[in-house]
Amino acid sequence: MKLTGRDAQAFFRKPDPTRAGVLLYGEDAMRVAHRRQEVIAALVGPEGEAEMRLTRISGAELRRDPAMLLDAIKAQGFFPGPRVAFVEEAGDGLADIVSRALEDWREGDAQVIVTAGQLAARSKLRKLFEGHRNALAIGIYSDPPGREEIEAALSKAGLEQVDRAAFDALEALGRALEPGDFRQVLEKLALYKLDDPAPLTPEEVAACAPASIEAELDDVLNVVAEGRSAEIGPLVQRLEGQGVTPVTLLIMAMRHFRVLYALASSPGGPQAGLQKLRPPLFGPRRDRMLRQAQGWSADRLEAALGMLMDTDLSIRSAGQRAPAMALVERGFVRLAWLRNRR
Repeated sequence: MKLTGRDAQAFFRKPDPTRAGVLLYGEDAMRVAHRRQEVIAALVGPEGEAEMRLTRISGAELRRDPAMLLDAIKAQGFFPGPRVAFVEEAGDGLADIVSRALEDWREGDAQVIVTAGQLAARSKLRKLFEGHRNALAIGIYSDPPGREEIEAALSKAGLEQVDRAAFDALEALGRALEPGDFRQVLEKLALYKLDDPAPLTPEEVAACAPASIEAELDDVLNVVAEGRSAEIGPLVQRLEGQGVTPVTLLIMAMRHFRVLYALASSPGGPQAGLQKLRPPLFGPRRDRMLRQAQGWSADRLEAALGMLMDTDLSIRSAGQRAPAMALVERGFVRLAWLRNRR
């Protein structure tokens, strides 16, 4: 069976221990690992691994010894309680092995948790779990957490009183941060608000949010899009000192300006474009990018994307001798000038 949307979120909150197996797959390995940790912890509890009720099997190990999975499913440990056989980094080559294990599964056996990278709709492994009468397949995507997911995470962290502006700030953080980092922010907020009955505020969210390279990337992109050319140099130099590559800067800039172009070229204007944007924008970033789009015309944004592509081609050229970061900085300054040109 395939689970999506609310059904998937409900399963993550309370995994069904009667299922023979669960497949978690997606291109973002960190997000898949985060969900896998949630599911396994909910099934075996915090002491499950210490009590040897969790068996870890890599995909490579299972290919070498196909009997490992069935042995792990049937093995009885010294400690009572539910058991999990976890197979990581699986692929279609393991579909037949996993299929035999699922067919031999009986009530009381260890539940099979399998993780994999991105799987196409025709994937044998994915079809196995989607078509099995007692197994589940859940795709993990890089979309920002939705309202229900954030509310569940807040409740789990003990944060019941959250004002609207603080919730918007958390939505923006959920979009910007990796799942593990976002979870750490919620844990910090729970400690920060311990024994404090007052509603959570945006200022408290900001105080617990990490100062990250991603935030500085957003800073330089905002500076470029708002035409503040004098601030570009120091920001680019700081990011270069932190190890950010010229190619990364250009990729992020092209994503940013594509969003601005989608807003500015919308038939109903930037405000109408916000409603159609996927994935959507949240919180303060939503308002800021709307203001940025209103300061550009669609024609100029199209020209800006062309300039970014030319800069990308320049730094990838084998015959280019100028420092790549200097070319990116010059390209950003030209974009800022384009924004301010009358």
